[in-house]
Amino acid sequence: MEKNTGLKRIILATGYSMQGLRSAFKYEAAFRQELLLAVIFIPLACYLDVSQIERILMISSLCLVLIIEIINSAIEAVVDRIGSEHHELAGRAKDMGSAAVLIALILSAYIWIEILFL
Repeated sequence: MEKNTGLKRIILATGYSMQGLRSAFKYEAAFRQELLLAVIFIPLACYLDVSQIERILMISSLCLVLIIEIINSAIEAVVDRIGSEHHELAGRAKDMGSAAVLIALILSAYIWIEILFL
């Protein structure tokens, strides 16, 4: 079996990543909602009279929410693939993924509030 290296590997990896983004958009309502917020708030961050570092923090915090939401969705998909019966570890994995998203959302809100209002 030929190993994919160099440019071919990068092209294939990009395709897999795009597939992941499409899947997140198609199957995950939370991702769509957070993406909508990012589509609204990223241009707003570019328009606001803030320093470059503040703008970077504002935009990065929104991207972090999307990244963690995708990881959380991946965890949920794997857990659901293993089985539908309730298992403590499966529930714990899903809850921790959800908690990671919550922390990212709180961090993003804090950054925006701190920069804009405090």
